[in-house]
Amino acid sequence: MIPFLLALIPILLILALMLGLRWGAVRASIAGYLAAIGLAIFYFGSGFELLAYAHLKALLSSLDVLMIIWAAFLFYRVTDEANAVAQIGEALPHLTADRGMQSLVIGWGFASFLQSVGGFGVPVAVVAPILVGLGFPPITAIIVPSIGSGWAVTFGSLGSAFQALLSTSGYSSDELALSTAIFLAVAALITGLLVLHITSGWRGIYRLVLVAIVLGAVMGFVQLLVAVNGLWNTAAFMGSIAGLLVSFGLARLLRGRQSQNGRLDGKGLAVALSGYAILVIITWVIQMIPDVKRILGGLVIQVQIPELATSLGHSTSAAASKPISLLNHAGAVLLYASILAFLVYWLAGRYQKGSLGNIITGTVKRVQGPSLSILLMVCMAVVMETAGMTEALARGLAQIAGVLFPLIAPWIGALGAFMTGSNTNSNVVFALLQSHTAQLLGISVPVILAAQTAGAGLASVIAPAKIVVGTSTADLAGREGEVMRKMLPYIIVLVLLISLLTAAGVWIKI
Repeated sequence: MIPFLLALIPILLILALMLGLRWGAVRASIAGYLAAIGLAIFYFGSGFELLAYAHLKALLSSLDVLMIIWAAFLFYRVTDEANAVAQIGEALPHLTADRGMQSLVIGWGFASFLQSVGGFGVPVAVVAPILVGLGFPPITAIIVPSIGSGWAVTFGSLGSAFQALLSTSGYSSDELALSTAIFLAVAALITGLLVLHITSGWRGIYRLVLVAIVLGAVMGFVQLLVAVNGLWNTAAFMGSIAGLLVSFGLARLLRGRQSQNGRLDGKGLAVALSGYAILVIITWVIQMIPDVKRILGGLVIQVQIPELATSLGHSTSAAASKPISLLNHAGAVLLYASILAFLVYWLAGRYQKGSLGNIITGTVKRVQGPSLSILLMVCMAVVMETAGMTEALARGLAQIAGVLFPLIAPWIGALGAFMTGSNTNSNVVFALLQSHTAQLLGISVPVILAAQTAGAGLASVIAPAKIVVGTSTADLAGREGEVMRKMLPYIIVLVLLISLLTAAGVWIKI
């Protein structure tokens, strides 16, 4: 039990520093990383060669994730600087004046769309002011897009969190996409009902239950269909787009007594949407045309890692690192889309002098902190794995939890997301722990990893950093605790749902 307790120290240290002392992710991850290094050397018997190769593996895994994060935020800045996001947001209220439908279309569908292409707190930052302007209470305006976008987090931001799960665990998308997409499809069904309850109570659910179920089924099924066919990096994007299109038709049936004032600029809206159309086209061309995929897949980074062992006898077999295909990587696809979208918006006169500089500086400034924290947490996770610390944790968890572990797995992911502020970081820290524990217990690793990322994605919206984004945009600074308390019951419902699905998945072996 001593190895188990010592191996817990880096994780508990990060948790204590972020929740107790309110340190940021970068400072806390530095502390966790240093603790992992110290324990690996002085207790778990790791030498210089083992640690050097562990860091090499960590750098490659980090690059695999960071390429998506950098390019995803670049794409968001390209569209935002062109006023595309704002114009789409302004157009949505024209569809209906019905309060319930507004919450579903804007607070759920549009927030999910923003999560799919931006993430990092973008949904609540953009949607909350729109809802406040429509007359929603500020706290409601924060909670609705937060809860509404949670189902799209794992496959959102063009799949950065799911990529982290793949890179860290070593499993392929073919092995993990189905279970993950099933869990999130069920969560999407429930999410619409929760959004209605937040805005209108049980009466709102009763009035629009069929609409919410239809939209949830469309978004969840389309995301599942896209994810299991190898296009997981656009699964949330396509799911949210499908949901928005269906919601437009349903909203016309429930416009309310009054429509929004002002005239809708159809031509301008088409230009605003063109950047996202470019993203869809490029993604499908690269992924679905074999010759294009083959040609772009020729430039690959991969290194051979020798067999490594600690002085205590824990060893990892020699193996090649996960290949990173630079030219058809999801991050590269986003970069191509960003460049073409910039050209389209520039030709349409959407940019002012200095816009390119704003895009570049805004992107660099926004990704610095997350990039460093992800790098440090990946290094910590890989060092713990290579030194045998993750194995010690897994054995302890298997002994303590036993057959109840499937019920606990989503909560570990949720805790990681709350602790680190992101689904991606939670997957980096806990994916190996979850997979090792599942292996020791002889249960389905893909189902447990799906529970990890689904629980983390749904709970990531309540992370303190994201709550602060919401309160700052809705003029509620200082009331973060109140927002968190009102949001917590909905998060508990969603993660509990994943717990039950995980137990069922282990029993019926999905």
